[in-house]
Amino acid sequence: MSRVCQVTGKSPLVGNKVSHANNKTKRRFNPNLQERRFWLESERRFVKLRISTKGLRTIDKYGIEKVLKDIKKREKEDKQG
Repeated sequence: MSRVCQVTGKSPLVGNKVSHANNKTKRRFNPNLQERRFWLESERRFVKLRISTKGLRTIDKYGIEKVLKDIKKREKEDKQG
């Protein structure tokens, strides 16, 4: 399973790990992903999402119903274009 937030679309970044001696080696900065279950009252079921902590804040702000509607809309646009 890829390390991508299903709400915000955040994915790993690539950068350098810099030692005290200033040696540089490649490393990945992974997003802080959490696996959470959300209850959908309209469908009377749980939905499991792999989301970042910023995605959790987005759901707290707008609600799970609106966020899921936006995700489905984005997926539909990706398939068309």
